[in-house]
Amino acid sequence: MRKYKISEIVVKRLPLYLRCLTYLDKMGVPTISSHELGHKLGIKPSQIRKDLAYFGEFGKQGIGYDVSYLRGEIRHILGLTEHIKVAVVGAGKLGQALSDYILLKREDFDIAAVFDRDPAKIGMEVGGVKVSPIENLKEIIQEKEIQMAIVTVPANAAQKVVNLLVDAGVRGILSFAPIAVTVPEGVRFYNVDFTMELQSLAYYLTGQGKNEY
Repeated sequence: MRKYKISEIVVKRLPLYLRCLTYLDKMGVPTISSHELGHKLGIKPSQIRKDLAYFGEFGKQGIGYDVSYLRGEIRHILGLTEHIKVAVVGAGKLGQALSDYILLKREDFDIAAVFDRDPAKIGMEVGGVKVSPIENLKEIIQEKEIQMAIVTVPANAAQKVVNLLVDAGVRGILSFAPIAVTVPEGVRFYNVDFTMELQSLAYYLTGQGKNEY
């Protein structure tokens, strides 16, 4: 068993490698070198080799990486050997769009439950499942053994929803609510804020960083 933690930065690069390898595999590319992979991703070859070395030896000198094999190994490392059940809290436009996208992709994740507090949304179909009242969240999540959730509720409801999810046993949360929330140790929480990302882009396009290309 590994006695040290892998950096989160390394973990977040693994899906980039997986996406590229999946495309190459579909295109019938048998092998790829770290230099070729790095060129496609804009990542230094030495960084790719270092990242992968945390998990084992996958390449062969003079040949590179077997695309199909490495793709399978990264899927295993990420825990994607089986589809993962996901709950969505918030059946508004964003929640509906994300749920339908995951349903359409049908890759790695399944929408297992969708919750909302609006009576008008209860019973409507989102992401292939019917929306349930948030009052039933704990019962349904525990019954379906869901450990991952997406939160698309307003900022003022985010902490309460996250608390409900944690209490129900969810251990991985991706939130689109534009606010920081707290979670206990043992729960992994990621926040996505579109406005902040656009503001960062603005710095390089119209702000003081526009000449930094």
